[in-house]
Amino acid sequence: MSATTPAPRGERPGRIMSGEMAEQPAVLRRLLSEGAPRIREVAERIAARNPRFVLLTARGTSDNAALYAKYLLEILLGKPCGLTSMSTTTAYEARQDLTDCLVIAVSQSGGSPDLVASTRAAREAGAVTLAVTNNAGSPLAEVSEFHIDILAGPEKALPATKTYTAELLALYLLVDGLRGGNGAEAAKALPDLAKSILARQDEVRRLAARYRFAERMVITSRGYGYPTAKEAALKLMETSYIPALSYSGADLLHGPLAMVDNVSPVIAIVTDGRGGRALQPVLDRLKDRGADLVVFGPAPQVADASAGFVLPTEDVPEELQPILEILPLQMLAYEVTIARGQDPDAPRALAKVTETR
Repeated sequence: MSATTPAPRGERPGRIMSGEMAEQPAVLRRLLSEGAPRIREVAERIAARNPRFVLLTARGTSDNAALYAKYLLEILLGKPCGLTSMSTTTAYEARQDLTDCLVIAVSQSGGSPDLVASTRAAREAGAVTLAVTNNAGSPLAEVSEFHIDILAGPEKALPATKTYTAELLALYLLVDGLRGGNGAEAAKALPDLAKSILARQDEVRRLAARYRFAERMVITSRGYGYPTAKEAALKLMETSYIPALSYSGADLLHGPLAMVDNVSPVIAIVTDGRGGRALQPVLDRLKDRGADLVVFGPAPQVADASAGFVLPTEDVPEELQPILEILPLQMLAYEVTIARGQDPDAPRALAKVTETR
């Protein structure tokens, strides 16, 4: 089925995306049981090299996973960390001294030429290079010194779902391994919690009815939840074609808040922790403006909004909550798209492997 071809007669629109969303508990469980030992080994070998700072390279959904890793690396390891601009290497042919730098390239397919070229250049410039992909035989894995397989299995739907949550968990296990922790133990409850969230599709379907005729949406969060906001906006745009603008709560107050009024749909992702507390003044301002505010987060925050989805955050470390936060938002993108009479398996003008250069 091509990117522009609707589901054949007799087949339910979105069945591929729906099926892959449902696989996520099993993918997380497999990564914890089969992938964690290998990730820990890679982390130990990289830690022995003692990289001084970290650069992350990615596109699209994987870029949001890389942003999550940036928070982990800066908060848990205290490492200076940045997201690269690949065009400095591929278009401008700039060459940098990357001695003592760890370069992490995150890609589901590992096939985009610019990721491969920039990673090769980084290795030639003295960096320790690590590819995090869903394809151990990919060109990106081949040019990198180290590789982590996220073990998500084949992903056929154009909107990435199970590869995103697998990337998040793999990156968490990597960062925790770099500091000598036991990340698999901390994350062991995630597969069952993910299963319980995905079973609440009726709740999400009711929320989706609010956005059937939406002309635009604003999605906001802070801290570890900010990558979730960006990924949720991407999922909504690529499936339902609703312009969804994602902002850090702090950035929202620096101007974009002016576009929010009493008919503006706003989704807030509230982590249970410091990021959620930092977002509270933003939530207060949104309520003052009469925004149609829907919250995905802890029960007290949901109860204080127009509507929402209560996330099971008790005993889940704040840095692991993004793996759960995105699940109902994936379902929301799916349900909004179905409600608008479109097929989330076949977004127009998209291909599964985007070959940027």
